[in-house]
Amino acid sequence: MKKILLISKVVLGTGILLLSLNSCKNESKQEDPKEVAEDQNEAKFDSIDSKEDDSEFLVDATEINLAEIEIGKLAQSKSTNAEVKKFGKMLVDEHTKSAGEVKTIADSRNFSLPTSITEEGKEEYNKLNEKSGVDFDKKFADMMIDGHEKAIDKFTKAAEKANDPEIKTWASNNVAALTAHLQHAKQLKQDLDKK
Repeated sequence: MKKILLISKVVLGTGILLLSLNSCKNESKQEDPKEVAEDQNEAKFDSIDSKEDDSEFLVDATEINLAEIEIGKLAQSKSTNAEVKKFGKMLVDEHTKSAGEVKTIADSRNFSLPTSITEEGKEEYNKLNEKSGVDFDKKFADMMIDGHEKAIDKFTKAAEKANDPEIKTWASNNVAALTAHLQHAKQLKQDLDKK
C-alpha cells in the first residue's frame, strides 16, 4: 500500500511540475525592441562583421532618437518653463528628422531597427515623469547633458570607424547638431541652477 501511495505522489508531483513548466513557457515576455533589432541584424550579417558593426551603430542611433523624441514630448507637455518647452520641441523636431534619415539608410541595407523606445528608455522617461516643477526641469537638463554626451561619443566613433562610407558621413554630419544640443542643455542647466 505504501508503494502505491508513493508512486501516486511521484506521478502527481511530476504532472504538476510539467504543467507549471509548460505554463511558464507559454508566458509571452515582451522583448526589448533594441535587442530584437540587434538579434535580427546579427542573424543576417553574422559572417560580415563590417555590416554588423554598422548596423549596431544605426540601432544605437535609432534608440537615441526614439528616447529623445519621447522625452522632448514630455518636456513640452509637463514643464512650465518656456525654455524647457522650446528645447523639448526642438528635440522632437530634430530627432524625428534624424530618425527618418536613419530609417532610409537602414532600409537600403536591409538592417533591422527598433520600432519603439527601449526598456532602459522607458525607465528614464518614468523617472523624469515622476518629477514636477523646477525638479522636472533640472532632471530634464541633466538627462539631456548625459544623453547627448553619450550620443556624441557613439557618433564620433562611427564617423571614424564605420565601414560604410554613407554611414560614416552621416554620423560625422550629425556630431555638430548633437554638440549644439549638448551646449544648449548645459546653458539650460546653468539657467535653471540660478533659480
